Amino acid sequence: MFAVHLMAFYCSKLKEDQIKKVDRFLYHMRLSDETLLDIMARFQAEMQKGLGKDTNPTASVKMLPTFVRAIPDGSENGEFLSLDLGGSKFRVLKVQVSEEGKRNVQMESQFYPTPNEIIRGNGSELFDYVADCLADFMKTKGLKHKKLPLGLTFSFPCRQTKLEEGILLSWTKKFKARGVQGTDVVSCLTKAIKKHKDIDVDILALVNDTVGTMMTCAYDDPYCEVGVIIGTGTNACYMEDMSNIDLVEGDEGRMCINTEWGAFGDDGALEDIRTEFDRELDLGSLNPGKQLFEKMISGLYLGELVRIILLKMAKAGLLFGGEKSSALHTKGKIETRHVAAMEKYKEGLANTREILTDLGLEPSEADCIAVQHVCTIVSFRSANLCAAALAAILTRLRENKKLARLRTTVGMDGTLYKIHPQYPKRLHKVVRRLVPNCDVRFLLSESGSTKGAAMVTAVASRVQAQRKQIDKVLALFRLTREQLMDVQSKMRTEFEYGLKKDTHLMATVKMLPTYVCGTPDGTEKGKFLALDLGGTNFRVLLVKIRSGRRSVQMYNKIFTIPLEIMQGTGEELFDHIVQCIADFLDYMGLKGAQLPLGFTFSFPCRQTSIDKGTLIEWTKGFKATDCEGEDMVDMLREAIKRRNEFDLDIVALVNDTVGTMMTCGHEDPNCEIGLIAGTGSNMCYMEEMRNIELVEGDEGKMCINTEWGAFGDNGCIDDIWTQYDKKVNEGSLNPGKQRYEKMTSGMYLGEIVRQILIDLTKQGLLFRGQISERLQTRGIFETKFLSQIESDRLALLQVRRILQQLGLDSTCEDSIVVKEVCGAVSRRAAQLYGAGLAAVVEKRRQDQGLEYLKITVGVDGTLYKLHPHFSRILQETVKELAPRCDVTFMLSEDGSGKGAALITAVAKRLQQAQKED
Repeated sequence: MFAVHLMAFYCSKLKEDQIKKVDRFLYHMRLSDETLLDIMARFQAEMQKGLGKDTNPTASVKMLPTFVRAIPDGSENGEFLSLDLGGSKFRVLKVQVSEEGKRNVQMESQFYPTPNEIIRGNGSELFDYVADCLADFMKTKGLKHKKLPLGLTFSFPCRQTKLEEGILLSWTKKFKARGVQGTDVVSCLTKAIKKHKDIDVDILALVNDTVGTMMTCAYDDPYCEVGVIIGTGTNACYMEDMSNIDLVEGDEGRMCINTEWGAFGDDGALEDIRTEFDRELDLGSLNPGKQLFEKMISGLYLGELVRIILLKMAKAGLLFGGEKSSALHTKGKIETRHVAAMEKYKEGLANTREILTDLGLEPSEADCIAVQHVCTIVSFRSANLCAAALAAILTRLRENKKLARLRTTVGMDGTLYKIHPQYPKRLHKVVRRLVPNCDVRFLLSESGSTKGAAMVTAVASRVQAQRKQIDKVLALFRLTREQLMDVQSKMRTEFEYGLKKDTHLMATVKMLPTYVCGTPDGTEKGKFLALDLGGTNFRVLLVKIRSGRRSVQMYNKIFTIPLEIMQGTGEELFDHIVQCIADFLDYMGLKGAQLPLGFTFSFPCRQTSIDKGTLIEWTKGFKATDCEGEDMVDMLREAIKRRNEFDLDIVALVNDTVGTMMTCGHEDPNCEIGLIAGTGSNMCYMEEMRNIELVEGDEGKMCINTEWGAFGDNGCIDDIWTQYDKKVNEGSLNPGKQRYEKMTSGMYLGEIVRQILIDLTKQGLLFRGQISERLQTRGIFETKFLSQIESDRLALLQVRRILQQLGLDSTCEDSIVVKEVCGAVSRRAAQLYGAGLAAVVEKRRQDQGLEYLKITVGVDGTLYKLHPHFSRILQETVKELAPRCDVTFMLSEDGSGKGAALITAVAKRLQQAQKED
């Protein structure tokens, strides 16, 4: 028993001694967590350098855009071919992807050898050989009669400008084919395939093997957004935000970046980490000074690194009693498979003895323990370095998403990762230690990068088909110059119909005379009351105007109009209004003052004088009885009489659009047009009296309230009316009416977007084909969301958050499409406004017989003020359709309040002038 204990102690002591000896010799290869965090920070800096346009040329980590913009979503289907060139074998694969409610992939493949004379010979011979193998495979599988899309996995650094093109930057591993560097490998292969007249193949995607790995795993796990290969070579890719990629145009969405991390340290960034053994290995390699990070990690080099260390230790008398064999002196005699075998848990020592014996050495027990520990240190360092770079990528992903904690999956492949018994466990452990705020799942890629190339091709096919369908929908909202000119021309025709006595009753654009016959000239002064009724809130204002300095002071109070009053009797509504006026006069201490009053009444009225207006019809939810067909000023006067507390001089009944024009006209005498682009849509302008047949007299000008929201109610713009506009119209309170307004105003744009989103979801193009209950709710998509979503400052992440608030669980790709839909709908609205406005400015220019017109438009409304692009597109459209008009746009401040007071002031001034005449 004692002998057994003694033997165990001896073995344990022997092992401990050998391990200490090796640890001392390989001290620099053991990396602390502090060092790994430092390497992680260095790699993050290199990534940033590679992504920047100015810094990329000098960056060692090239961060190559792959033009892979989407991962599989499970709806891919079809038959695809895939080629994998880059390792010790060349593989051709046929992949059948079927949807059938579950992700299903069937594969048939064949391996072909890659002889040295081919991979190190002439480039054209290499591609001819690949094409021959492809033709052989298609013949064997009976595929010669089919036209098939193909994905090419090409495991070498390429600069891509699109998915189906790649310029080879440099060969790596053992490849050295001449005349390929600097050329497009897809063109080279296409040329070779064309020599085979009996096969028809369309190369849709050039994919790096790392990207292939990520895509393969992403098909099984949608959280997968990183791919890592640790095999013959090593590399990583991940999904980066487009806004961070300077090398590619556009900020929307994400794109897979092939880091080419094998070259990390080629600029000297890892000199303090590299050892004498690394330097010796590098000098003896095919590409000295290149791929220095890869040479410390990958399967092509680990065995050789172990051999160099063992030879040095033997020379120093630390192994094999100082004896060396010729095999130990021979490059490549120890391979990575040997390293993996020597590190096996139980049979490792026996394997070590066998391998060393095969090398012509006579190892002792102590030698075998020491050699096994050398392998452990070399492979552990490899896992540590990989973990540090991967941790940098995971940190970047987390920071891009602005998350405190990241949940993600890393797709893994490569022979070293697969065959080495301890490697995966070591790598996972170190990664989790370096990034404790990331929950990482490691998923082994099945069928590796070749299936991945087919998946990229399948996704490219899906995206291509989906893009066609989405473009088909968006094309309905893209108006050509000819269509806009047609709208301009038809609007002009409707103006003429509305102004003429004979055609006025048939006209859709009513061209209502407002009896406002002048704009402010700066001499207006005094105190005025203004009322503003146009929605659920009612305002009473006191406006003080001083002459000369064009200064205006306002005091106002807001009162609500309850629903029962809005939809009760007319008498109740006007009694409520008078009650509000009384409260305001009390509040301001003006009970006895008889002030001139302007009444902003934002509903269609037919006026016969400035202080008379018959309500044509209620809009905006008002339904008060006994009002339509009645004079609104008379109804207000009667309500004041009923109260019998005060008397007011009601001078003017005003539309809010006219108020907007007058407010801006107070500051700019050139302002002769008012435009509202908000919840509703309307325009007014100063027209020559001689053109207004509905009003007596030919002298001077009068403001016309166009009520252009009804343009198109006669079907004249049905050619640009889409199925989505029809749906919005059918679901509205006034079907068949206000068609132009329904295509342009804030009240309806969000609803048009919602209808498009429902249709795209039904087609399976959005939200994984799932129509949420919220999306089916009318009015859920408010126009303010369009303004937010289209904001240039808003990242897609924030767009996704807005959609989540609406109960829409969107992917990054969904968010891009939603943003495009919002853009198409708001752009069309702004262009239609522009076409209508171009009609009126051209009319004013021609009426005045001018070669060139300079005019100002006063604008109000939330859509114009708050939408990030609306005002610009509207202005550009006017400029394009009315090139001989110099139009200035001026934002109105409180047109409905201040404007009403100014109209009252101008009316009083004109009345005074008439009296004096």
